[in-house]
Amino acid sequence: MLQTVFDTAVTKFSNLLLNVSLCCLILMMGHVVLDVFLKFAFNAPLIGTLETVSYYYMVGAVFLPLGAVELKKEHVHVDLFIQFFSPRLRLITLCIANLLGIVYFGGLFYQTLLDAIASFGYKETIMSNYLFYVWPSRWALPIGFLAMALALILSTTYLFNKKSTHSPQVTGPEDDLVE
Repeated sequence: MLQTVFDTAVTKFSNLLLNVSLCCLILMMGHVVLDVFLKFAFNAPLIGTLETVSYYYMVGAVFLPLGAVELKKEHVHVDLFIQFFSPRLRLITLCIANLLGIVYFGGLFYQTLLDAIASFGYKETIMSNYLFYVWPSRWALPIGFLAMALALILSTTYLFNKKSTHSPQVTGPEDDLVE
């Protein structure tokens, strides 16, 4: 029961962040197209396009979907050596890799959370022709790293329970773990 609640919560959280990331991509596309159109048609580009794209759209598009990509097993996997392992050794290796990933992304979550809190505290801005706040974009990193760590925790619980993958429709090197 608890596993199902955690599974549902992590999946919904990751999918929500994926949808926000898709909105960032769509907004970025529209913003850049409008900027280019206005620049060439009326010689009046939108002010702040570079800053908005760099500090908001790109950050959201890159870091927010990390958890959803992990849940779908679509991160790059290099299985040069693991493909020759026995199913038991492969399971152990994947569990160790996931545990290291949890520690790594947990550390990234913690550090970027501290950075986001500090940035919020002094209302971080960048040098520009106008006052441009960047502190809100600093929150995308800890949120994305949290989603990634939670997705790895979920994947690890499935590995410990000797289930092959989180998503039954996805096939990957860990699909033949159960003998």
